[in-house]
Amino acid sequence: MPRINLLPWREQQRTERKKAFGVGMLAAAIGAAVVAGAAFLLVNQMIDAQAARNARLQTEIKVVDRQIEEINSLEQQKQQFIARMNIIAKLQRSRPEIVHVFDTFVKTIPDGTYLTAIKQEDQKFKIQGVAQSSTRVSAFMRALDASQWLKEPELEVVETTKNNAQGNDFTLYAKQVTSLTDDDVAGKKKPGAAPRRTP
Repeated sequence: MPRINLLPWREQQRTERKKAFGVGMLAAAIGAAVVAGAAFLLVNQMIDAQAARNARLQTEIKVVDRQIEEINSLEQQKQQFIARMNIIAKLQRSRPEIVHVFDTFVKTIPDGTYLTAIKQEDQKFKIQGVAQSSTRVSAFMRALDASQWLKEPELEVVETTKNNAQGNDFTLYAKQVTSLTDDDVAGKKKPGAAPRRTP
């Protein structure tokens, strides 16, 4: 029976299998590298696109912030102008008030009474005078309280001095009514009604 040596054939088959396996591994590695590269490029493109969107959003946010600052500045200027207009209007309304106050003194002072000094501090008047009796001082205070331009009279002192034989010296205080409405200035308020004051 003849003998056949199969070792070279097996060795050759083993070598071909190794080559095929190496080629397969190389092809798999190349495929994996291509896929990884494509995925890397895609991710980088997505990151770049998102960064561009973020940069655009930041730019738009800065523009909106500047616009908001301008609006706030305009609002502050508007409030300042309104405050100035209110002050000017109040000053225009208050210009004739001192005239009305002195006219009130003339109209409310009773007979037998005369004033010797009037001093104003802010909205408060210090009134000094001479009256024939304390009754006339009381009448003067009631008239001031009922007037439109002076309120809350407070008597400080009534005294008779040796140097003044004509009557009693008195000192009282009264507050000026300010910020009256146009109807009050025109004298259209109801009798006995308190003057309206704007806040």
